[in-house]
Amino acid sequence: MDRLKMQTPNMAEENFKKLKELFPEAVTEIEVDGVIKPAIDKDVLQQLISTEVVEGPKERYQFTWPGKREAIVLAKNETTKTLRPIKGENQIDDSWFNNTNNLYIEGDNLDVLKILEPKYCGRVKMIYIDPPYNTGTDSFLYPDDYSISEEEYKKRSGQVDENGLRQFKENTEGNPRFHSDWISMMYPRLVKARNILSEDGIIFISIDDTELVNLTKICDEIFGQDNFIATFVRKNKAGSGHDSSNVAIEFDYILCYCKNNSSCKINKEPVDTDADAKYRLSDEYVNKRGRFYLRDLDYKGSYSEKMDYPIETPDKTIIYSGGKFGKPNTWRWSKEKFLWGLKNDYIVFKQSSNGWKVYIKQYQYVDNNGNEYERSIPYRALIDFSNGQGTLDFNSIMETNAFPYPKSVDLLKHLCKIASDKDSIILDFFSGSATTAHAVMQLNAEDGGHRKFIMVQLPEPCD
Repeated sequence: MDRLKMQTPNMAEENFKKLKELFPEAVTEIEVDGVIKPAIDKDVLQQLISTEVVEGPKERYQFTWPGKREAIVLAKNETTKTLRPIKGENQIDDSWFNNTNNLYIEGDNLDVLKILEPKYCGRVKMIYIDPPYNTGTDSFLYPDDYSISEEEYKKRSGQVDENGLRQFKENTEGNPRFHSDWISMMYPRLVKARNILSEDGIIFISIDDTELVNLTKICDEIFGQDNFIATFVRKNKAGSGHDSSNVAIEFDYILCYCKNNSSCKINKEPVDTDADAKYRLSDEYVNKRGRFYLRDLDYKGSYSEKMDYPIETPDKTIIYSGGKFGKPNTWRWSKEKFLWGLKNDYIVFKQSSNGWKVYIKQYQYVDNNGNEYERSIPYRALIDFSNGQGTLDFNSIMETNAFPYPKSVDLLKHLCKIASDKDSIILDFFSGSATTAHAVMQLNAEDGGHRKFIMVQLPEPCD
């Protein structure tokens, strides 16, 4: 019979959990009687559910910058733009939303994300982006003045000339809003990216030292700190980093977050244990457990009384681990586990002129508790896919060094293996040289998958 609960549910805690899930950006910390506790920032929450800029003077732990409120509003504002097919090349109607085709879209990626959101909300399994690193020479476009028309702003900011032709604007270090402008550009795009991700979806973002800290803060706010997975460290150069006047920088990073940690599933890397020469022995369990090697049950480590017990050998001799005789040895397994191993044929006794020795059968595909071994391991957070290889990939197709620092196809295949299934939708809204599209098609060809890609890129005039 179930016991009667003598306490009603804490509805405040339940409501907090719901708000945290819906609006991770509004979660903050406050001090109550000297104790730091999680809380919902009322002003941020009000901003998130309002279409207007809301003032909020109260002091609290938060990540902020000049233009944050405008960035939040920009993320929520609707767009009046739509997608227009290129005549003679393809046809787009409602059927193109049904995941039967790959998509390559030219346009401002924030507008495109807003257009995609209604149909793709919660459907994209993996997102990879390689945004501008904000090194002072990157060129990117973003609205910076909401009191004038978009056309007028573009002229004033140098994004277009007097004839309406688009120009690049460099975010130089001399700009007093060097970091703030970059953050304001990234923030609304990542808000939309989170909405488009599936509940088990994962996003990867390439970045270097310049904005790593700020990008981490943005992602902590938008995705929630609980949904941080890893910072992948990537060796991106071979020698050129030594040109630095201070410290040679040869690495950049890939931040990885998920939509919902409780639903997220990270694929693992297959391991070919058959290639390990130490598994040389076999017995009647080979088809189920695989081959094995013998591992000494005597453990030459720190002494533990629990692991020091007598073992009876086949000829009734009683033996102990070294600990019985004052040596810092114990058995590797507890008595209970040893008896389990003896019963299930994981223990081997061998006799020599020095007496009896006890061994464990270490099988390929079974752990020490008798569970079938998962024949894979987690992917490492240190990866080695250099930009040099990306340049070789690109130049092998284009026969010219026309694109700076393209990512390698192998890098994107590696990430797809970690985060996608064979029928996943994969989005890249800073498409660049379209390495992500290349990797998706290549991986599908290799494993028979049916992954689909959506690429988004500003239209660029090419020679």
